[in-house]
Amino acid sequence: MANCLQVPMASCSISSSSTSVNSTRRSFRTNLSMKPRNSAQIPMPPVNPKDPFLKKLASVAANSPETFLNRPLDSDSPPYLDLFDSPQLMATPAQVERSVSYNEHRPRRPPPDLPSLLLHGRIVYIGMPLVPAVTELVIAELMYLQWMDAKEPIYIYINSTGTTRDDGETVGMETEGFAIYDAMMQLKNEIHTVAVGAAIGHACLLLSSGTKGKRFMMPHAKAMIQQPRVPSSGLMPASDVAIRAKEVIINRDTLVRLLAKHTENSEEAVANVMRRPFYMDATRAKDFGVVDKILWRGQEKIMSDVSAPEDWDKTAGIKAVDAI
Repeated sequence: MANCLQVPMASCSISSSSTSVNSTRRSFRTNLSMKPRNSAQIPMPPVNPKDPFLKKLASVAANSPETFLNRPLDSDSPPYLDLFDSPQLMATPAQVERSVSYNEHRPRRPPPDLPSLLLHGRIVYIGMPLVPAVTELVIAELMYLQWMDAKEPIYIYINSTGTTRDDGETVGMETEGFAIYDAMMQLKNEIHTVAVGAAIGHACLLLSSGTKGKRFMMPHAKAMIQQPRVPSSGLMPASDVAIRAKEVIINRDTLVRLLAKHTENSEEAVANVMRRPFYMDATRAKDFGVVDKILWRGQEKIMSDVSAPEDWDKTAGIKAVDAI
């Protein structure tokens, strides 16, 4: 009898305990459902409102923080880039700004390279011998500047030894200089040429081929014209050497004709001074017709009042004696 009475009591206690456990679970679930999901606040640093990447992250963190809390561990995409439908990275690292409060006065974009800055000012700088890479860049810049504005002038600054190095060794074909010259002649823009440093050989031709009245030279720059040189023949047969020599003579005659045209001298006079290297300082280059003006920066009147060397000799009673 006792055994019979104990069984229902045990079953009764078991059912009552299960009922209390179920009610506890229901109350816990109710409490969880009543708590707001965004109660887990993520500390947010100051955000630059102009930065699209940080602005997107801040928006997602404010609206659905579980996106950041439940990150997949084996994700193939870089962190947080999957938040974008079509992610677009910054063009350069310098465009990424940490925050408004972090060095806010630093430049927002990296400075462009110097050739780009000069090109923006419509300046083409020739600072190397005329090799194919230099010719390609110069012609491309001239075409681009004419396409941008066919009425604004183009400024060409020249500091080049032409198709040779400073020691006289040939580094480029004569056609490199003729290519830039032809491109200059085809432009509709005014071309202002400025000699800074040296303008030798074909570089002197480019200096003299600027727009009349717009050819300038720095006070201590040098210009020099000389005959084209024969490239190294090596082990070439005599017939090939003769062919090259003939081509050099043709290039020399072309150079003489063009220099005579732009300096307004006779071809005989130009050919005569080109027998040997003919160096010209700024004053001599102006007298020869290579340039129109020397950039003295306020010293034009002083230099114009200075007497020529011949006048000094005459005043001093010195007579020039022709060399025997």
